[in-house]
Amino acid sequence: MHFNPDINTYIPGKIVCIGMNYKSHIEEQDGRFPKKPVLFAKARSCVIKNRENIIYPREVEELDYEVELAVVIGRKMKDIPEDKVPDYIYGYTIMNDITARNIQKNEHQWYRAKSFDTFGPIGPVIANKDKIPDPQNLNLKSYVNGKLRQDGNTSDMIFGVYPLISYISKSITLEAGDLISTGTPAGVGVFMKQKKMLKPGDTVICEIENIGKLENKIISE
Repeated sequence: MHFNPDINTYIPGKIVCIGMNYKSHIEEQDGRFPKKPVLFAKARSCVIKNRENIIYPREVEELDYEVELAVVIGRKMKDIPEDKVPDYIYGYTIMNDITARNIQKNEHQWYRAKSFDTFGPIGPVIANKDKIPDPQNLNLKSYVNGKLRQDGNTSDMIFGVYPLISYISKSITLEAGDLISTGTPAGVGVFMKQKKMLKPGDTVICEIENIGKLENKIISE
């Protein structure tokens, strides 16, 4: 697969996501650290871009945000060791892993809850990997209506970017244009002492240094 690195026309081939990959996010849940990476997929049809609207579906009761560092694969790779992974990366972007929490909980699987149309905002750009020499030292934040919700650093990952991609490539052939989203830090709405879920009219901003700010508004279906 050949892909155009222009974010405005980019649609991932596959979207492979990592759950429960930040120590702070585990600690705000149940404290049970995974022994191996937790993989799940999002449908490529859920992708939207910067300043496009997130649609709040009628059947969703709890809508949540997750700022994530996402990796864009640059060329086909299979069973690649960690130290060679950078050779296969094109660049990095931001993903807001929008999630219907009530569906995630009630259906005991994550695919549908994370794959509704518009549940995959990415952007605002694809930053070439040369602009991010160390993906394990990036500040990442999220805001809802201008108020800070998440404030973390990629150094808090349990499984780092290169080990993760190596691990995935052992079982799944990754191709140019595939997107790997690497997990989220603490501060999501569902795990706050008083839940702070998204609602129509809210604006979410996800920010990662050296990449920029991804902004999307929530609207009713």
